[in-house]
Amino acid sequence: MLVDAHCHLTGSHLAESEIGATLDRAREAGVSGFIAVGTDLVDSARVLELARAVPGIQASLGVHPHEARTWDPGTAAALEALAADPNVRFVGETGLDWHYDLSPRDQQEEVFRAQIRLARRLGKPLMIHTRSAPEDTLRILREEGADKVRGIIHCFSEDKAFAAGALDLGFYLSFSGIVTFKKAEAVREVAAWAPEDRILVETDAPFLAPVPYRGKPNEPGFVRYTAQEVAALRGVGVARICEATTRNLEALCGWAPAS
Repeated sequence: MLVDAHCHLTGSHLAESEIGATLDRAREAGVSGFIAVGTDLVDSARVLELARAVPGIQASLGVHPHEARTWDPGTAAALEALAADPNVRFVGETGLDWHYDLSPRDQQEEVFRAQIRLARRLGKPLMIHTRSAPEDTLRILREEGADKVRGIIHCFSEDKAFAAGALDLGFYLSFSGIVTFKKAEAVREVAAWAPEDRILVETDAPFLAPVPYRGKPNEPGFVRYTAQEVAALRGVGVARICEATTRNLEALCGWAPAS
């Protein structure tokens, strides 16, 4: 059993008519669970519809830091109404992106804090995006009491120091196809070192396809390559990583895919 802890199934990259075939390929590859992620209000509503309709899919709904500029006074209430649904296991994708800066930094921070508070009100863990903002991400998580709900550092791309800070707050580290890139030494080091009961694997499809598909569109079935690489780095069998990451997701959000 294997779970893709973070994938995008509702974007323009994937026609609605292609979703079924994409999930069928994933299931044939041994992937039986999917956390589908929303990036703004419209996308989040589509993700929730999918989670309600398709067994094995659960949702993470939020406003991505790239989309923070779309936040307005009504967004918090609208997102809360969506995220209260029992098919929603996480709040986010939320966080900070100081790399692309597609939304103003002060607005990114405001929206990040608002979603941490929403997660605390709902009692649901967070799905965190952080890029080129490790210190600020940890600072805001601490200041807003995110340790009360915990969550996932998705697509982990930082170093051991950041990982230690996130683990101290009760967060889980989710490894993507980046861990299969031989030059991603810091990420590979963390994947080998992190506690087994705090690791997850994901695709972030359609982005960051793992070796041997690097440079091509990613899809949930490819998460097995990430699991294989994490297992190799840790010197254990891939079945152990599949079991551990599935168990970890259940421990974090109370949901596991049907066997």
